[in-house]
Amino acid sequence: MTDGDVAVEFLVQPFVEGAPGNHVEAAVSAFSTRDLTVELGPFASVASGSLDAIGEAVGAMVVDAIRAGASNLTVQVASEPERLGPVTLHDALDAMMRAAEREVGSDSKDWTRADKQQMVRMLDERGAFLLRGAVDDIAAAMGVSRITIYNYLNAINPTEGHE
Repeated sequence: MTDGDVAVEFLVQPFVEGAPGNHVEAAVSAFSTRDLTVELGPFASVASGSLDAIGEAVGAMVVDAIRAGASNLTVQVASEPERLGPVTLHDALDAMMRAAEREVGSDSKDWTRADKQQMVRMLDERGAFLLRGAVDDIAAAMGVSRITIYNYLNAINPTEGHE
């Protein structure tokens, strides 16, 4: 890795298109005050520049955006802009599962049946089961069968008849 240009892609949440809010403005300002241009987008924003400038800007962005009210920051840095990986729906499922795991709190191998049901409830509320293959992925991550996941879903929403 050289000290040449690097790229950063970031998402500051909550984000409302057309009304970014002080927390998003604080994040962008962390870059613009370092003479870095940000391409603001509805899914993520991108900037590129020297490694030192991007490193300083990312650090300032985290502090400034959180202090201004950001609830979550997602940051991806790459040695070249074309190396910024695409975000996929599978990434979204992984992110939802990690967030739910943090909320359940204990190590997944120590989860009780109630913990697993809580995890399925949170994932269902967040739309995880709308993604193709989610039941199998979630069952594997939780160490249960897909039938168990369907049983939990049916217990949560008995009138929907998951199959």
